[in-house]
Amino acid sequence: MEAGANVILAARNQADIEAAITDLVTANSQSKVSGIKTDVSLEADVKNLISQTLNQFGSIDILVNNAGIFPFNSLHDMNAEMFDKVIATNLRGVFLTCKYVSEQMILQGKGGKIINITSIDALHPSAVGLAHYDASKHGVWGFTKNIALELAQHNITVNAVAPGGIATPGGAAASGKEKSSVERNPEPDQMDVPMGRIGVPDDIGKVVLFLASEMSSYMTGSQLVVDGGYLLK
Repeated sequence: MEAGANVILAARNQADIEAAITDLVTANSQSKVSGIKTDVSLEADVKNLISQTLNQFGSIDILVNNAGIFPFNSLHDMNAEMFDKVIATNLRGVFLTCKYVSEQMILQGKGGKIINITSIDALHPSAVGLAHYDASKHGVWGFTKNIALELAQHNITVNAVAPGGIATPGGAAASGKEKSSVERNPEPDQMDVPMGRIGVPDDIGKVVLFLASEMSSYMTGSQLVVDGGYLLK
């Protein structure tokens, strides 16, 4: 919003949407922000999200896929239902939003920007207990590269951002292990990060802004790692 974009927020929890809207409006009242309760793993919800977005703003120019879950389960404790749930949100959700948003961008005829949030786990495992999560994030990275090839002819760029440990509500919730039997630290300790700190959401937001702007106009099919140097170790 600080860069002048109107924003539609999508999440499964209405209270989370309303809280985020309040924060955004408080920080910047120049742009419009709204929210639509959406489960990105459900095709009907994604179609409704796009329809309502068009009703409110008339076009869709930027898509940021940031929905993701990361329950910690060892391979032997993981069941098919949990594996499918992670894949549905983290990978199927990216497929559905990219499919229907890119179709709208093509109709609009002026290109567009798609930014998929992957993870450093798309490149290298960060912890035991995330096999389903790592599978989903590797999938998003492969999907990103392939559709970047397909959509380039329409001037739609598709790139990815791979965060390391970021101080988010989701990370805080995961620190309780969600009753998992896996003993691990959900995010790299700040002493493990060469830059000496855990990332904050704004660290990711700035890179997303770059990819959503014309500053990255000749980039597509790229993945930018934002991890304070963690993977260098």
